[in-house]
Amino acid sequence: MIRKPMPESAIDEIHRIRREISDRFGGDIVAIADDAARRQAASKRPVWQPKTANQAADGGGEVERAGGTP
Repeated sequence: MIRKPMPESAIDEIHRIRREISDRFGGDIVAIADDAARRQAASKRPVWQPKTANQAADGGGEVERAGGTP
């Protein structure tokens, strides 16, 4: 009987992608964060920004476009 390979679970996929990203940057978390910030800014998609650091826990905030414009 031929067995089909088990499909990758969502958790396994997350772990695989995390390892690939970590390997790409030699495990340097600062380089990973810098790359993510650069890609986010280039996307021009809106980014949620809390009004103040204290209100972040209760969901207060506004959505801004990349580059700081609401």
